[in-house]
Amino acid sequence: MLKLITGDTTEILLTKTALVKDPLSPEIQALLPQMIETMHKENGVGLAAPQIDKSLRLAVAEVDNQVYYFINPEITSYSQEKIVFEEGCLSLPGQFFPIIRSEEITLRYQNEKGLPKKMRATGFLAIVIQHEVDHLDGILIINRYKKQQKKSSIIL
Repeated sequence: MLKLITGDTTEILLTKTALVKDPLSPEIQALLPQMIETMHKENGVGLAAPQIDKSLRLAVAEVDNQVYYFINPEITSYSQEKIVFEEGCLSLPGQFFPIIRSEEITLRYQNEKGLPKKMRATGFLAIVIQHEVDHLDGILIINRYKKQQKKSSIIL
């Protein structure tokens, strides 16, 4: 099992990640199943590389018994429809925040075989993907929550 990185001031969790140059490299291929194992042992539904001290654009998730490998993911569209979900994070143990997310997204990424993929995700899967992509962009839920609070206080 890989060691989890925690804390809202930890530099790697606040830094945008580097693209994975070779998804089929032995390092990446060995890391993917280890990330799934760590996610399961920690009772998570998603895990991004910065959470295991790797500055790589790489994340895994499991929703409805379906495992997803996201290498170099990029969200290409966000729906106008929003949903609020009380999110937790393996890197912020015991902390939960109501986060506003798009209900539907479109995503481009490479799978575990390095093949380019495109998918549309809705509901909980869309929330999980947006959360993991935030990690890859150096954004933690506490920071997203504070930003959303600031925005809503301006509107009020």
